[in-house]
Amino acid sequence: MIKNSVDIITLGCSKNLVDSERLMHRFSEAGYKVRHDPEKVSSEYVVVNTCGFIGDAKEESIEMILQMVEAKKARKIRHLYVMGCLSQRYREELETEIPEVDRFYGKFDWTNLLHDLGACNDDAKDFGRVLTTPPHYAYVKIAEGCNRFCSYCAIPLITGRFVSYPMDELLDEVRSLVARGVKEFQIIAQDLSSYGLDLYGELKLPELIDRMAQIPGVKWIRLHYAYPSQFPYEILPVMRRHPNVCNYLDIALQHISDHILADMRRHVTKQETYDLLKRIRAEVPGIHIRTTLMVGYPGETDEDFEELKQFVREARFERMGAFAYSEEEGTYAANHFPDSIPEEVKQARLDELMALQEEVALESNRSKVGQEFDVMVDREEDDYYVGRTEYDSPEVDPEVLIAKTRTLPIGEFCRVKIVDAMPYELMAEPVNDNQ
Repeated sequence: MIKNSVDIITLGCSKNLVDSERLMHRFSEAGYKVRHDPEKVSSEYVVVNTCGFIGDAKEESIEMILQMVEAKKARKIRHLYVMGCLSQRYREELETEIPEVDRFYGKFDWTNLLHDLGACNDDAKDFGRVLTTPPHYAYVKIAEGCNRFCSYCAIPLITGRFVSYPMDELLDEVRSLVARGVKEFQIIAQDLSSYGLDLYGELKLPELIDRMAQIPGVKWIRLHYAYPSQFPYEILPVMRRHPNVCNYLDIALQHISDHILADMRRHVTKQETYDLLKRIRAEVPGIHIRTTLMVGYPGETDEDFEELKQFVREARFERMGAFAYSEEEGTYAANHFPDSIPEEVKQARLDELMALQEEVALESNRSKVGQEFDVMVDREEDDYYVGRTEYDSPEVDPEVLIAKTRTLPIGEFCRVKIVDAMPYELMAEPVNDNQ
């Protein structure tokens, strides 16, 4: 056991990851040795940053906590702490069911952990983070919480109301990351579309990104998790105007059937969704849209599912994920709509939808064969380098496998020509010197 050291284990989304990185920085500043997601825990203290979004994520978090309980019993670690979304929502139950945990913290009071271990730093403008990503990219969280209250979603119950971070503080954070060598910024929030409404009385995402794009050293900006209702259309000319704002938008649409959208409380209709996509593609030619769709929502008929499939065929999403409905206690759907779709039907629909999307993704990738792109080189493997175009976010989108015809520096841009395509990978060769 390494004394005066902390192992931090992060589960769930990139928003959780940012919290862990900030926590790691505070511990490091206080003199602790800090590791993130180690293969084997061996520190005096272990902190598990949990996810509580859907059933599978909750199960993964519980399993990890129990694994650490066993490590504590075996005296591989001395103290175990739990924070994040799961303990924010179920703290009392967890304290009763897993008393071996020294203390539980929620989503927003994890700074108390720093006080408890003597690692307190009360400087609210300390933007320090121990980056767990490769040094050339980072996630920037611009808000917490959500005001949308979609019927199926527990996020507002966990995180509370939507709260924007002040714009100047975010811009200072980006400047500090640029100074450390970060080139690429994934802008994240539960609802990008609402940014600024609570602080400034109007939608401020376009202004934030416009100002961020003008910071020297910012090479790529990519937007994650916009909401279709009250979409900030002024972001589109910002994307057109700044070449370092990637032609990429992650906007979860969930469904297309009007009655399902109404039951989901999405505040958008089928026609409005089609109009939104049409306008986005018209104003930002070549944009790649990532979306998430849900199957098996209570009351989803065969006809609704056929409508969803037709939507995927027509919308031609370059990037798409899907998941089956999971009833979350306390949500409007759980309280008002029986989870009526059998699990085997949900899975069959999910498989069918993703098979359809694979065809769309392959067609999209094949259209790139013969074209040249600037790619960010993320890492080197035995047989090739691995990079991404501006249309690809880390970990969730396709990668570009680059032939090793010459040495390429990691964390830098390279011009490549696409020579082959698969549904979720592109094959490429370097075409000139690094940019």
